[in-house]
Formats: sequence, structure tokens, C-alpha cells
Amino acid sequence: MRVIAGSARGKVLQALPGEDVTRPTIDRVKEAMFSSVQFLVPGARVLDLFAGSGQLGIEALSRGAKSCTFVDQSPEALAVVKANCKAAGVERQSDIRHAEALSLLANLRGPFDLVLLDPPFHHGLLAQVLPALQEKVAPGGVILAESERDAELPEQVGSLVRTKQYFYGKIMVSRYEREGQV
Repeated sequence: MRVIAGSARGKVLQALPGEDVTRPTIDRVKEAMFSSVQFLVPGARVLDLFAGSGQLGIEALSRGAKSCTFVDQSPEALAVVKANCKAAGVERQSDIRHAEALSLLANLRGPFDLVLLDPPFHHGLLAQVLPALQEKVAPGGVILAESERDAELPEQVGSLVRTKQYFYGKIMVSRYEREGQV
């Protein structure tokens, strides 16, 4: 697993062994996700919820995001996030938090221009988290949500509208945009 583009391009990132705590996003999916938001990333405030190894948030920071808040409930995963941020040279723009996603969102200050979601598959977490995110996303902001291909996700959650879905083998990435003025 590596950083694809930007200031940390080519840096190799660590991941926890196995897929019970983290499941790294494959490069092809990560590249497509960031191609779809390439003009939004520079200067963006990013939230990497269910951070795992932190690779998605680190990719955003490497591509010019202003800051990234990394959130995971696994202390082991957060140790990897911290090491990866340091290795990529983005620790100064990183805010790493140990918390369960829904409880953190109740008190997290936004807004975020880009939210990256890659929760454990087959737990229905995206459907639970999306309503809590709508007030945390800046008007015109984007959520990229990675899930299993057959996940059933709503077309709209309050001010969040699903504008596109991308399919890569067993993976689906859903793009939600917050309605409102940019």
C-alpha cells in the first residue's frame, strides 16, 4: 500500500495484518476516488472516518488538503495511522482521534469539505453514519463512501444527495454531495 500522488507520492504505508480491524483500499479504487474529487482536495478540510491505516486521509493531505481528522475506534489502527502520517510527512496537518464514529459525530465540529468513509463491510454502518454527517459537511462538500457492492444506500439523506456510484469488482463507492451554495 502506497501514496499514489502529491507530496508523499510513493511512500509505503503500513497496515494491520488481517482484515478483521482494517481492510486497505486497493490502489485502483483509491485512484478513482481521488480523480473524482481532484479539484476539491487542494485546501480542503477532510474527515477520514473509520480511518484504519489512514491511507485515504493521507492521500488527501499528500494532494494538498489543508487538514485531516482521522477517526477510528481501534487503538492498534490509530498507532498505524500515527506512524503512517509521520512517514508521509503530514503529521502537522493531522488530528488523530480515538472514538466510535457515531458518538464522535455528535460532538465533532465541522464543516468538512471532503468526508472519506470506509467502514467495516456488512455492518450497515454507512446508513447509520450518513444522517449524522449531513450537518458536518460544508455546502457543496462531498462524501465518498466505500462499501460492499450490494450495500443498499439511500439516494438522499436530508441535504446529502447521492450523485454517483462507481463499481470495482466487489467494491462500490458512492458519492454524496451536500446541497447548498459553495
